[in-house]
Amino acid sequence: MRAILLVPPGAGKGTQAACLAERYGIPAISTGDIFRANVKGETELGRQAQEFMDAGQLVPDTVTNAMVRDRLAQPDAAAGFLLDGYPRTTDQAVELDAMLADLDARLEKAIEITANFDVVTERLLKRAQIEGRADDTEDVIRTRLEVYATSTAPLTAYYAGRGLLVQVDGLGEVDEVTERVISALS
Repeated sequence: MRAILLVPPGAGKGTQAACLAERYGIPAISTGDIFRANVKGETELGRQAQEFMDAGQLVPDTVTNAMVRDRLAQPDAAAGFLLDGYPRTTDQAVELDAMLADLDARLEKAIEITANFDVVTERLLKRAQIEGRADDTEDVIRTRLEVYATSTAPLTAYYAGRGLLVQVDGLGEVDEVTERVISALS
């Protein structure tokens, strides 16, 4: 299975990615992990990304795309993957299609795990309190969720138009949500 995962902050993205990767025997590939590995490994792409991050700027698509392209070409992703955090824009989605075409592969599913933003806000506020994240206020969390919704809407429309979008309710126990996703993928 070659799929992407679209999940709002606080809705269990990391947990579901790990569960699904184990279930399908594919790597869960997080763009955050890709960035950290390239920066830590002091690769050319990592050095380029670090320059932008040090300047407080977003890493440009050219660098991000190159990192993702490199990761998807690794042997463990040959039989499939679950990509988390990429694409974030329709331009990146088009680039992902090109990457996969170069690998003689195609994206099979775009999995959107939905969640009520009020419930997610409460979850994140509790997590902030437990982990001592003073900067995770309700206003900040709601802004992050609004940005997520605005930026994800074009992607969900893009993948829905191609018949690849699967939407699943992300509220409930971890096992329940995982089973909903697996059922929707069947």
